[in-house]
Amino acid sequence: MATQAIGILETKGLVALVQGTDAMLKSANVELTGPMKGVGSALVSVLITGDVAAVNAAIETGAETAGRYGEVVSAHTIARPHDDVATVVPALSKPASKRSTK
Repeated sequence: MATQAIGILETKGLVALVQGTDAMLKSANVELTGPMKGVGSALVSVLITGDVAAVNAAIETGAETAGRYGEVVSAHTIARPHDDVATVVPALSKPASKRSTK
């Protein structure tokens, strides 16, 4: 089954991202997808997945919370991403043992 939505939160500084991620995971039925990533120049990001409404709610809450602790650079939801998005976001690809063999 394809991912219903992807949420991306990017902040300047790790503390803001940790606080925002904590708020996102507590506010909606979403799942953290892979570890937090350092982008460079103090920019860090995290991805979440879930249904569209849950991801939207979580990103809103996470961005608001992160903004209290640092600078939010970007907060975005991608609804119903194409399956090929997993090629540019490796954390979304399934391990070989779990892939469908159609």
